[in-house]
Amino acid sequence: MQKPDQLSIENYNYELPSNRIAQYPLANRDESKLLVYNNSIHSSNFKNLADFLPENALLIFNNTRVVQARLNFQKISGAQIEIFCLEPVEPTREIQEAFLQKETAVWKCLVGNRKKWKSGVLKMDFLVQGRSAHLLAERLSDEGEISFIRLSWNPANLTFSEVLEQSGKIPLPPYMHRKADDSDRQRYQTIYAKYDGSVAAPTAGLHFTPFVFEQLKNKNIRTEYVTLHVGAGTFKPVSEEKLADHQMHSEQIVVNRKLIEQLMNNDHQKLIAVGTTSIRTLESLFWIGTKMHYFPNETSSILNQWEAYELAQKPLLTKRESLQEILNFMLQSKSEIFYSETQILIGPGYEFKLIDGMITNFHQPKSTLLLLISAYLGEFWKTIYDYALANDYRFLSYGDSCLFFTQKW
Repeated sequence: MQKPDQLSIENYNYELPSNRIAQYPLANRDESKLLVYNNSIHSSNFKNLADFLPENALLIFNNTRVVQARLNFQKISGAQIEIFCLEPVEPTREIQEAFLQKETAVWKCLVGNRKKWKSGVLKMDFLVQGRSAHLLAERLSDEGEISFIRLSWNPANLTFSEVLEQSGKIPLPPYMHRKADDSDRQRYQTIYAKYDGSVAAPTAGLHFTPFVFEQLKNKNIRTEYVTLHVGAGTFKPVSEEKLADHQMHSEQIVVNRKLIEQLMNNDHQKLIAVGTTSIRTLESLFWIGTKMHYFPNETSSILNQWEAYELAQKPLLTKRESLQEILNFMLQSKSEIFYSETQILIGPGYEFKLIDGMITNFHQPKSTLLLLISAYLGEFWKTIYDYALANDYRFLSYGDSCLFFTQKW
């Protein structure tokens, strides 16, 4: 497995006309196009997804929920200040716990129009079930483009999740060049979203409907869930020439013990990941287990950017051996839930360890998501994207979908 740090990002660029970027979703989620690739390209409709999947397959979804992370304040002077909540700092870094926090919390944020906010406390009034409430923001310090913001609210018995739900806006991707409207609250969210924590949707899941799930069930295709809380870094293009100079974003993952056991014993089912976030979670589990095996005294289970490639230089564990290490850790700590973080950069040269196929959208030029696709498809990604551009496929978050598999099913 070759580390892709010396690859030039320019090789993963393509021309994406602005009119091919979907600004709004289709009226019906499952009416989007589906590009199917297995040594040849086939066009279909997403509601036909089950027709292309093998019976008894296992689909893994990311059940994170997008939070209304954009907060718009107005200073007494009239200046508009936008605070974009990225990740919690105090009193906990664990995202799901942070959304249950009451009264006050400190978050890492991006601040729009920051130069207009030198000092002072910002205030926003809003309503919760017809009752008056307010949110205060105090800028504590800056680290580069990141600001540390203390947020406090009244009534203090509200959770931070409730505060954002009533006072915030859905954080649409920057390439949409529009403000979120009321329809985005529902459409920029998968129908199975469960755990608050993401500032971007796991967009491959946006196409799924009750009808599609029913078709999967009729074919004995099972569905299970992981949680990866998607950060704003997922939209950050690689701006450096060489990947070695790109700092990959870190994201929190949560996996339950039942799924770890299922994955260990999943030798005869095809494993299909829904979205790059599910792929990153599943592949990270393999390397985290490997890390536990070779470094048993390491207290951190965080997987760093290049660690998978470094661990691949050691004798390779089997899937069962690697996942058993995580299971042993959970048994020792008497935990049903495994928490970790991953910074993995999956690019050309990476060898997939758990997945057999993927469902995904079309991704931005020069993005780490496109690098992941290229790691799976090789140079043929260019042919697929050229085909999609020539055949009126819609791109990016609200765009159309792909099913990729490279083996016969």
